[in-house]
Amino acid sequence: MSRISIANLKKTFYYLKRNGLRDTCLAALERLRQNEYADWKYEELSEEDAASQRGRKWERKIKFSILVPAYRTPEAFLRAMTESVLGQTYDCFELIIADASGDDSVEKVISTYTDERIVYLRLSENGGISANTNAALHAASGEYIGLLDHDDLLTEDALYEAALRIEHAEREGWTPGLLYSDEDKCDETGTMFYEPHLKEEFNLDLLLSNNYICHFMILESSLMREAGFRSAYDGAQDYDLALQCVRRILEQEVQKQTEQERPEQKKSDWQRRIVHIPRVLYHWRCHQGSTAVNPRSKSYAYEAGGRAVQTFLDDLGWQGSVSPSGHLGFYRTEYGDSVFESRPDLGAMGGPLWGKGKKMTGGIYGPDGTCPYEGLRKGFSGYMHRAAMQQDAYAVDIRNMRLRRELWELYEQVNRNRDGKRQLREEEYRSRSLRLAEKIHEKGYRILWDPGYDNGGESNSDHSKFKRC
Repeated sequence: MSRISIANLKKTFYYLKRNGLRDTCLAALERLRQNEYADWKYEELSEEDAASQRGRKWERKIKFSILVPAYRTPEAFLRAMTESVLGQTYDCFELIIADASGDDSVEKVISTYTDERIVYLRLSENGGISANTNAALHAASGEYIGLLDHDDLLTEDALYEAALRIEHAEREGWTPGLLYSDEDKCDETGTMFYEPHLKEEFNLDLLLSNNYICHFMILESSLMREAGFRSAYDGAQDYDLALQCVRRILEQEVQKQTEQERPEQKKSDWQRRIVHIPRVLYHWRCHQGSTAVNPRSKSYAYEAGGRAVQTFLDDLGWQGSVSPSGHLGFYRTEYGDSVFESRPDLGAMGGPLWGKGKKMTGGIYGPDGTCPYEGLRKGFSGYMHRAAMQQDAYAVDIRNMRLRRELWELYEQVNRNRDGKRQLREEEYRSRSLRLAEKIHEKGYRILWDPGYDNGGESNSDHSKFKRC
């Protein structure tokens, strides 16, 4: 069952004002029924594992710069943050604190530490979160740069896990551009942990729906300097930065393929440079002033997030219109009827199938043919609202999909031997959907799942719901 707290009650009230009674009742019912990670307990490293990490011999030491913009941070939070960095099992880093407090409250605390890896910058003025973080970026000397809020915590293995992934990639001859980890929340004391966000491997359209990357984000230094923080997106500056860097990674790899005369854009060629670390490495502290507890404390941030997504689309020439969804910080993009003209990277798009009891029976599938949201009641949004979000899919169901005109022949190949008089079994529909998806990916296209797309598909429907575009 979801945690009942003042914070959750406030979120419910704000949701009611935005979305009305019906949707609020559905959302509240879903939260009461949710059992995912209700008993979550963050397990700290054992002393044995920590010692092993500290004693590891590295092929080369990669230096990390941790940027922290600070503003009148309460002493307890500031010390906890600083000590979470100094306590890393990987020791090649610098902690850069850009202090825009306008008084000496932060400086007094930081001056009590003698560790030479701490770089303290007292800013002459508070230029806003982006300008303040850019000041820290300007002073950074690391090959990779991590972002940490002044009242949050890193786990002691955060940099070790990042360094491990970078080392493995370099052995294989490629360079990670962006790394991100799982995260959870902690209370004001920093001792109780809850609501883990266990993330997916990189999913572009999921990122266009919500900044699911969030914390802990680490970027290649040169990539981050090219992008920088933009004050026009203050409040969603990390989201804008992630989108900028993803676009640059995509464009860099497409340019390489053009130079090498490779006509097809393979997923692994650019998306592998965005690395998910499937471990909780970041604790997001929740207190009354934080967005995590009080979503209205930074309502401007959600508006900035929508503009960041729109800018990403515009920069790539993808013709879509971004609007807020029913959940704060989540967005939806409308492409109209000409979705494939708007999105040249897409080969197909599809939506959910609904069965008895208005429960999802399919529509989006992984490589093994399973539907991650199967059995979810219509109107529910699932874990981290993923089921209500547009996202990349390995496959969508041939009973409720649109297909790019150039790929019609692939559809015919998959269904060439079909007996039109016989109703296919469920597993046959899924098998054909997976075979078609494989061929679409081989052509270098991606597949979009849109939970709002409904071409009339039902679990017992035939192929007449397939739409050619």
